[in-house]
Amino acid sequence: MFSVTVRDHMMVAHSFRGETFGPAQRLHGATFVVDATFSRAALDADNVVVDIGRAGEALKAVLAELTYRNLDDEPALAGVNTTTEALAQVVADRLSTRIETGDLGPGARDLTRLVVTLHESHVAWASYERAL
Repeated sequence: MFSVTVRDHMMVAHSFRGETFGPAQRLHGATFVVDATFSRAALDADNVVVDIGRAGEALKAVLAELTYRNLDDEPALAGVNTTTEALAQVVADRLSTRIETGDLGPGARDLTRLVVTLHESHVAWASYERAL
């Protein structure tokens, strides 16, 4: 299996519901370093997994939809506890849609797996993995 990872970041505001979250139930900010790893079994005709420039642009576009926003006010996230794990899935699903619509180019059609990892600090992160 071959893979390529691109990285960007996002800054959001949000709050959580539930006693589990203690003081994080109040509105607070979070900055995430975001990695998106694209995988496939064999390289394409150009010997690449995916166009790395397009992959980076797609990740940047997806994160632009979320960054500098209060996620509590986003209609698409209504009722969602936007934990690191949940946000990893949101980013992965939105990247998957961009792959399906051709934003990453024709070579992306043979991608088989996508893993999105959100690093909330140097010691803690969460990932979501999905088939493509």
